[in-house]
Amino acid sequence: MMINRIKKLRTLCILFALCVMSSCSDFLDILPMNEVVLENYWTEKGDVTSVMNSCYETLESGDCLVRMGVWGELRSDNLRIGANVPNEINEILKENLLPSNPMCSWSRFYEAINRCNTVCHYAPQVQAIDPNYTEEEMRTNVAEATAIRTLCYFYLIRTFRDVPYTTQPSIDDSQEYVIAATPFDDVLDSLIIGLEKVKGDAVRRYYTDDSANAYQNSCKITRAAIYALLADLYLWKGDWDNSIKYCDLVIDQKREQYKEMVDREGNVNNIALFGDIPMILEKPVGSTVCGNTYNEIFGEGNSFESIFELYFRTGQNQQNTWVSNYFGNNTNTMGRLSAPDFLAKDVALGTNSVFKKTDGRIYESTELSNSRYAITKFTRRSVSYSTQNVSSEKDLGLVSSRRSSGDANWIFYRLSDMMLIKAEALIQKGAEYYAPAFTLINAVNKRANDVTTSARSDTLKLADYSDSKASMEELLMAERQREFMFEGKRWFDLVRLARRDGDNARLISLTSRKYIENVNAIKIKLADPNIIYFPYAKSELKVNPLLKQNPAFDMGDDSELTK
Repeated sequence: MMINRIKKLRTLCILFALCVMSSCSDFLDILPMNEVVLENYWTEKGDVTSVMNSCYETLESGDCLVRMGVWGELRSDNLRIGANVPNEINEILKENLLPSNPMCSWSRFYEAINRCNTVCHYAPQVQAIDPNYTEEEMRTNVAEATAIRTLCYFYLIRTFRDVPYTTQPSIDDSQEYVIAATPFDDVLDSLIIGLEKVKGDAVRRYYTDDSANAYQNSCKITRAAIYALLADLYLWKGDWDNSIKYCDLVIDQKREQYKEMVDREGNVNNIALFGDIPMILEKPVGSTVCGNTYNEIFGEGNSFESIFELYFRTGQNQQNTWVSNYFGNNTNTMGRLSAPDFLAKDVALGTNSVFKKTDGRIYESTELSNSRYAITKFTRRSVSYSTQNVSSEKDLGLVSSRRSSGDANWIFYRLSDMMLIKAEALIQKGAEYYAPAFTLINAVNKRANDVTTSARSDTLKLADYSDSKASMEELLMAERQREFMFEGKRWFDLVRLARRDGDNARLISLTSRKYIENVNAIKIKLADPNIIYFPYAKSELKVNPLLKQNPAFDMGDDSELTK
């Protein structure tokens, strides 16, 4: 038995050594796992569990996290230069993006994809030989792996548009993995079909109470996480009815969860209904200060509103590299990135065009430091302040505590995302749906402005926006910016808008607000419909002759590739 265990451990070490080696390579250089190793390895439930866990761990890696932030946020109107910015980040901020930029590398995402493909391939075989590994457990693991693989591909197509696509694992030395790029729409359709097949196999909830392990309901793939991902995928596809359907399934589950809490506890002081949707209050019942929403969603993490997020904790080897390295958490620095003035300046004076003076989201997420607005979202562990009778920032009485390490969770989907995805889909269905879309947008806005009683009136009015689809879209995009700023969503929102418009005009109008220098030159550059995507890394072009560079970054010769 001990000898078999040693052999098993040796095999496990070889397997993960291969995975580690592959993390340093490009997609096409990822080494196939040796057949002998695999025959010895995939024999019991624990083998599947180990590789399944490694799929999550790859998402948590610095290489993935930084790119989630860079790809989804950096080029948007939310971010500008801070202090001591690395050159590869600074060049992207200046819209001087080249195939040689390290941020164009996608190898870590394909590593995660290959691990997920391997789970999907071998889990059924293990279930057939291990009596302790039930079919239900196997189907759950396949659903998890399919969802993580889908999420990775979703990041890739939103960033690069057309990408190499495969659901087959790299397990055989004889396999050929020089793959041409699959068009965006074809990948999107395949991702939806794959998730639709496994959605019913995912765990609904791992825990139904408030036990110490309940965080797993949002830091592992659940059925709600798959529904949220499907809602987003269908939004990008332009299938409004299906997007709405999956948003409603998630919202309904949150209503059910809230009812269970009320039945169990009697009074839930930190959550209230906005319309008929339960949301975390800025000011819990009995409190006189705001900040509770931030504290629960970003300070503690895995909140009532969470659907899927990556879980980090103090003392864990893996840290949230994007937050700690680029947003900064040192009280003496502003971080490598900062918010543009139009987003954060003079909010408390009531003259800011993006935020009302009562909107706590801006106070929670930024602070003035050395003439720039440092980003504090994620880096603060807690905040408290008052938005009553505010005429200057001093009136807020804001008190905050900082994290000492990068243990902030990274959130993919939360309840307000479902509300605003549904609102966007409703707007696209036509004028008769503007009112229910507005109700959802207004609920998110009311929560942020602490509008819970008649003592404070709504800050939005339907009549100001319902005269045209463009006005409703403008309202929706503005609310998404306020709600999700610095969360890795804004550039993708602008790309989706440009794809739907068929041109980059509105993307340019919004993005150019952050620029101070070379504004006209950047506007001209951004007019190219291909420029909104990243170029393929030069390393990928070297090893895969079937990849054709994005025309916006095609140098016309090999000069860039030989650098």
